Amino acid sequence: MNDSTEPQELPCGFIALVGRPNVGKSTLLNRLIGQKVSIVSRRPQTPRHRILGIHHREDAQLVYVDTPGLHTRTPRAMNRHLNRTAAKVLEDVDVVVFVVEGTRWTEDDNFVLEKLRSVRCPVVVAVNKVDKLKRKDDLLPHLQWLSEQFDFVDIVPISATRGTQIDALEAVLIKQLPLSPPLFPDDQITDRSERFMAAELVREQLTRALGQELPYASSVQVEAFEREGRLLRIAALIWVERPGQRTIVIGRDGAQLKRIGQSAREAMERLFGCRVYLQLWVKVRAGWSDDERALQSLGYFEE
Repeated sequence: MNDSTEPQELPCGFIALVGRPNVGKSTLLNRLIGQKVSIVSRRPQTPRHRILGIHHREDAQLVYVDTPGLHTRTPRAMNRHLNRTAAKVLEDVDVVVFVVEGTRWTEDDNFVLEKLRSVRCPVVVAVNKVDKLKRKDDLLPHLQWLSEQFDFVDIVPISATRGTQIDALEAVLIKQLPLSPPLFPDDQITDRSERFMAAELVREQLTRALGQELPYASSVQVEAFEREGRLLRIAALIWVERPGQRTIVIGRDGAQLKRIGQSAREAMERLFGCRVYLQLWVKVRAGWSDDERALQSLGYFEE
């Protein structure tokens, strides 16, 4: 007689989402999970960490690993860290989803493809942003061209923003996963703490507001995270590299910092489901994005 308490085996495994910057990996992760677990902006390289997102289904458990965009230009320690983080994920996953942008192909896409030639697991291509194609007739020839570049197990055109073909993509992925008991409990959707998510939500609003003025020059560190009943008190430091950048973040009479704080607070309240009191400060730390020790102290090498 079988022990009914034993976990049922079903398709379970880790799925890496990789691609060059700004192809929509984080938007895709949030769509797959059905909840925001990775920050998004139009600024390339917004994600700087490995983010785990867990999709619980009755017939499978898919553990997605979002990664920073792989790219050929690595002038700073931050850029090198982003590439290492993304490449390391490829070493221990069951499936890889190579996310590309419509019919566009760049040097960075080719860089990612070369990285994939050494992986030992199945690779699926997700051709994202097909809803934005100006010439729809170009898609089929491009899919044919992609199929000739690598032994992909499948190529799925999708739109992460609209949710087009997301179910089809997951159906392909489930077929590639090994059978095992669930890897995570049903109520867990990410491996990241609320404290980490709070810092990311501040950085998301900072990037959206000032991405052109502050490329790689800002980071966020949560110094206090305390619950008082239905109120969450959060204090965070925004680090920049030069005094002039501090002035930009604060804005005239503190107006810019206030807008960033308000947007971040509203996003936190949606995510955490409670009232949030958020305090922000801005400090200067010269050259932090090209300093391995500074990056480590800000939590960039903890994964």
